[in-house]
Amino acid sequence: MIALDTNLLVYAHRRDSEFFENANAVLKTLAEGDDTWTIPWPCIHEFIAIVTHPRIYSPASTLREAIDQVDLWFESPSIVVIGESDMHWEMLKATAESGRVVGPMIHDARIVAICLSHGVNTLYSADRDFGRFRDLKVHNPLLQ
Repeated sequence: MIALDTNLLVYAHRRDSEFFENANAVLKTLAEGDDTWTIPWPCIHEFIAIVTHPRIYSPASTLREAIDQVDLWFESPSIVVIGESDMHWEMLKATAESGRVVGPMIHDARIVAICLSHGVNTLYSADRDFGRFRDLKVHNPLLQ
């Protein structure tokens, strides 16, 4: 199963992004395909926080625009949204320790732990920081 990181969600939403067309094509392929794909809940939260932030985008997306975008993704019959499981703490500890995580990198470890506990084998992300987590394959589909 493929999971999507926040940056791809942002790029696919923001038409002013230089990566809009490629990211939008990736999301469209997943959403219209038959294979199950996923977005971790923390990435949904972070997506909304980023695209509506007036210091990041001028003009920022409205909350309604961000919500409508998420609703559109949720219409895909092949999406499964994932979050913390009962074994999250054990998985987070192991992921943080193996990735030698400190400070804000715990957010990435959280995403990886959620993905691993739900059987995700690949995370699509443009963030090279995920490379420190060896248990999850990370692929940047924008480099193709």
